[in-house]
Amino acid sequence: MRKQFYSLASLLLFISGISLAQEEETVGVSPWGPDDQIGTLNMMTEASRLKVLSAITSGKTYDLSVEYFVGMPSFHALGDPSYQFWMTHTPHGTVIDNPNGLGKPMNQKVSYTGDAISMYTHMGTHIDALNHFGLNGKIWNGFTPEEYLGDKGWKKTGAETIPSIIARGVLIDVASAKGGQLPENYRISAEDLKQALQLQNTQLQAGDVVLIRTGQARYYDNAEDYLDQYPGISLSAAKWLVEEQQIMLLGADNLSFEAFPPEKEDNWVPVHTYLLAQRGVMFIEQMNLEELAADKIYQFAFIASSLKLRGASAAPMRPIAIPVK
Repeated sequence: MRKQFYSLASLLLFISGISLAQEEETVGVSPWGPDDQIGTLNMMTEASRLKVLSAITSGKTYDLSVEYFVGMPSFHALGDPSYQFWMTHTPHGTVIDNPNGLGKPMNQKVSYTGDAISMYTHMGTHIDALNHFGLNGKIWNGFTPEEYLGDKGWKKTGAETIPSIIARGVLIDVASAKGGQLPENYRISAEDLKQALQLQNTQLQAGDVVLIRTGQARYYDNAEDYLDQYPGISLSAAKWLVEEQQIMLLGADNLSFEAFPPEKEDNWVPVHTYLLAQRGVMFIEQMNLEELAADKIYQFAFIASSLKLRGASAAPMRPIAIPVK
């Protein structure tokens, strides 16, 4: 059973001790022990959950997820499968096929509809597990594919290990702070985040869930526009959030959290690699933050659970936000 608390010493190790490993371009070693599979989600405690739930001031909820539909955005260019939906049973078909063996009179009286889906785990609103990106042959906490990756997925850090999340959430509405529209492929900087927080009169706290609005969700129903040169967070901004603000979990409304195509610099690693492999910080992609931003709700109780897909590198998630005082 994992511990439901973290000490100041372990947190300081997380913030500073891993820096040496990063300089050596290796994955992060968890301050929560050699068996840790959930990284910074260890920052949640029963007390922290109760604190944010006790601050709820309204029964209004905000659904932060997108819909799944045939033709929805995905990385088809990388060979990822598209979302597929098909009927397995229809009311008229069950009359003809009589699959339940009850005969046509009963099937004509009681309609029966069934359906199935096929999808890539990194589609729609989903959370990336810590095995999604690695560095130099290892993933978070030094786990290796040679020892822990089987034909049916990872034996460590699979999506089934991700706990239900209840924490203080903060929206950083970068799109509004920058005039409502970000340029194509814009890299959101730490200064952009600070500017938006100042305009919102919002402060971050250690252990927060931080959601970044780029405005890209406005184009979600049109895959071509949604995928085209979209903006996202820069590596330096991610480092500011994690190393200086001690954020527990991140999220955004674009396809891959960071901008795409990604930035390329000397000694560069993708934001995905930095967060997942080096810092043990998971993040949620393809969120819908439009209603939250329209109502100027910047602080809220963030509540979410993902599907327990054993061994998977991601899982669909349906987060909700409830305003707090």
